[in-house]
Amino acid sequence: MILSELIKIADLNSSDFSAQQLNLDVKDLTSDSRQVKAGSVFFALHGVKTDGAKFIAMAIEKGAIAVVVDFDSGLSSSDIVVIKTANARALLAKASAYYFENQPKIMVAVTGTAGKTSVAAFVQQIWAYEGLNAAMVGTTGVVSNLRKGYGSLTTPDPVTLHKLLSDLYHDGVTHCAMEASSHGLDQFRLDGVELAAGAFTNLGRDHMDYHPTVEHYLGAKMALFERVLPKGAPAIIYADDEWSSKAIETATNAGNQVLTVGRKGDYLTLKRVEQQKFQQRAEVHFKDQIFEVNLPLAGDFQMANALVAAGLCISTGSDVGVVMKALDHIKGAPGRLDLVGTTKSGAPVYVDYAHKPDALEHVLKAVRPFTTGRIVLAFGCGGDRDKGKRAIMGDVAARLADIVIVTDDNPRTEDGPTIRAEILEHVPKALEIGDRSEAIETAIEILEEGDTLIIAGKGHEHGQIVGDVVMPFSDHEEARAVLEL
Repeated sequence: MILSELIKIADLNSSDFSAQQLNLDVKDLTSDSRQVKAGSVFFALHGVKTDGAKFIAMAIEKGAIAVVVDFDSGLSSSDIVVIKTANARALLAKASAYYFENQPKIMVAVTGTAGKTSVAAFVQQIWAYEGLNAAMVGTTGVVSNLRKGYGSLTTPDPVTLHKLLSDLYHDGVTHCAMEASSHGLDQFRLDGVELAAGAFTNLGRDHMDYHPTVEHYLGAKMALFERVLPKGAPAIIYADDEWSSKAIETATNAGNQVLTVGRKGDYLTLKRVEQQKFQQRAEVHFKDQIFEVNLPLAGDFQMANALVAAGLCISTGSDVGVVMKALDHIKGAPGRLDLVGTTKSGAPVYVDYAHKPDALEHVLKAVRPFTTGRIVLAFGCGGDRDKGKRAIMGDVAARLADIVIVTDDNPRTEDGPTIRAEILEHVPKALEIGDRSEAIETAIEILEEGDTLIIAGKGHEHGQIVGDVVMPFSDHEEARAVLEL
């Protein structure tokens, strides 16, 4: 890539640059000044915590050949090429897509508060069942036939994302599902991805530390349809959420092909569900066809996720009969109502990623039908995140669990006892055990026949963040160790 190509992507007039500048060889793109090397183009992005403009001098010193800034930056320099654009973040995404060139032929993305990881995982599994070389990119990492690794971000930055998609393409991956977080959409990280279809699951309270209002949060989600998804492309929308009508309206106005799923869905219609202990049977209608689905996962929310996943696959070319058969073999995403084991009395112990009110409520309601005894819940709330949901999650716990243990999640730079106190104010009868390992051990020890334990909040994670340090910790490993005693 030479600089003239970047200038063309930015839709700037090449005559504003010298021939020597236009022919500069671009070795790398980055918005991280620490990653700048000789030949890099540095994107000085204005972030939530800091302004990339503060690091321009460092980037120049390390060998950057050009700096990209927004029009209003006021930057001018004779030492380096300055590219001014209306939206440096969007340009980074589009430039990254051009720089790394290739991505899997069929790309789909799912947004919503809960269910993104499960939907992406289910889509990947359905495609794999069909014999396709498929992958997923999301909170639990990257999964394909050649790769499996934990990732720290739901939606990676554009450079990381497009390098990954290019690598997957060269691995032979033809189909890929990815999560689209509100942060990722709001920060234009997906704008270079060529999507075949998009989906919306639901909307609940989350990320109120980033989004000033629920409307802003929803607006960020809706950018998937309004800005990223091509006009005419399928928009799979779960029809039974309170925010579904708004998503349908947005996608329709954006020119998408709206296809709804769920009990109120007109593309895949859920007609009957029979809940069993570890699975559910359902009747699903597609046009004039009726399918019996035996989903090996508990909970209404998992059926909703499965229908969204099925809709994405069918709308992008998969045979509906094969997709419905594939749902009989679906495995839950890591840390999503994940059965770790059972006690000697037969009480099941589940680990779930539920770290937001709606997700916690869905999980507790999912296990109630097959819990003849008590629901025991061990959970906490993360530090340096939306403080408002602590009270709400305390209320959910008090209402839906019989025994509650409030413990630490990822306190980060906040005081653990203070976070716990904010939860305990709304579930005063709960036990308070700050040490998460001890809390898990206590929760398992008090289980009796007929009880069910939910360890919520961290799910698939393999670390606990205390201060600025990530200490090794796994809910799965802690629970398994106690069960094996």
